[in-house]
Amino acid sequence: MTNMPIKLVAFAILLGFLGILIYRVPRLDLGALVALTLVLAAVDLFWKSRRG
Repeated sequence: MTNMPIKLVAFAILLGFLGILIYRVPRLDLGALVALTLVLAAVDLFWKSRRG
């Protein structure tokens, strides 16, 4: 159960980094890539953590 807070902190750091990247470099293609990255990270964090 202690893994979930660590995973959430890591996800928040990733979100912060990518948010700064989008804020500083506002491009549509980069935004799509960041959105895909966040979706894949969220799936890995939430869906895969339920399985085992």
